[in-house]
Amino acid sequence: MLDHTEGRLRFLRRAADRPRHRFRRGVYLLPSLLTMGNMFCGYACVVYAMRGAYETAAPFIGIAVVLDMLDGRIARLTGTTSAFGLEFDSLADIISFGMAPALLSFAWGLSSLGRLGWAAGFLFVAAAAMRLARFNVQSAGGGDKRYFVGMPSPAAAAIPAATVFAYPAGLYDYRAALPALAMVLVPAVLMVSTIRFRSFKTLDSQKRRPYTVLLFIAAGIILIATHPQVMLVVIAYGYLASAFIGLAISRLKRRDGRAAVDVDPLAASNQRDSAAG
Repeated sequence: MLDHTEGRLRFLRRAADRPRHRFRRGVYLLPSLLTMGNMFCGYACVVYAMRGAYETAAPFIGIAVVLDMLDGRIARLTGTTSAFGLEFDSLADIISFGMAPALLSFAWGLSSLGRLGWAAGFLFVAAAAMRLARFNVQSAGGGDKRYFVGMPSPAAAAIPAATVFAYPAGLYDYRAALPALAMVLVPAVLMVSTIRFRSFKTLDSQKRRPYTVLLFIAAGIILIATHPQVMLVVIAYGYLASAFIGLAISRLKRRDGRAAVDVDPLAASNQRDSAAG
């Protein structure tokens, strides 16, 4: 009777372990599948840009941004982060947020500038590669998770993608294409800069008012669905401007703090003189 009970327990233990192992393997594969989807979106953007279908090509970068946000978050939530996943994600990002926006911008309008146009596109690709390499090094060493040092490559890629999506007709005159150089060069410089950009990775760890966050996300989805061209431009350029606004606010606070420190000794000296008198 005892042997029969032990054998039954062993059988139940094995049966309980099998589905858990399969589920674990599927969860481990899910972030890599999302990264593969991110890479496919970058490739599809290049293909449609070569055909001149800019209105179809640009949204693929937006989809790649969403997939890039999901693969890392799901990997952290399920505990399936790995060195392979980190390297695979970086290689996919080079395609989706480096090559794809650069080639899209070149085909859309910078090609009329000749060598200057393709040189600007290469500068964007090089800046994205350096930004991703620096991010991998900084992630390994820790740091403040609330901020990115330099503009993230998905946000930088969103600048030309949103611009092209809002005006898919293209630029065929070099005089009209000259101002469009800023669309590529400014994000490229910001990617390799040391300006801090706000990270939204800590939103899920903040326990304050989670329903308010969800409400804002739902409102954003509705606005993007109803006015996609306008809202995507506002979000892309608004995030770019947010770093400069934050930099200005921090400098003003620092200046006010220094002024307060300079005033306090004078006030103390006046108090001592009045007390002595």
